[in-house]
Amino acid sequence: MLATYTVEGMTCGHCVHAIKSEVSAVPGVTGVELDLESENLKVYSDEPIDFDRLVEAVAEAGDYTIS
Repeated sequence: MLATYTVEGMTCGHCVHAIKSEVSAVPGVTGVELDLESENLKVYSDEPIDFDRLVEAVAEAGDYTIS
């Protein structure tokens, strides 16, 4: 499965790395792609991932919002 989201608040490559690390650790996530310029987050998984889990993961990475 592929789910696409928008992440706001990123300013650099460190932001991208931190968010990718946290989202990758969510159980069930099999892949993560994140583009700083477009703010586009792609989450790959075998089963649907609860959006609240992704919100928590992004918040753990820093002061970012996901929609």
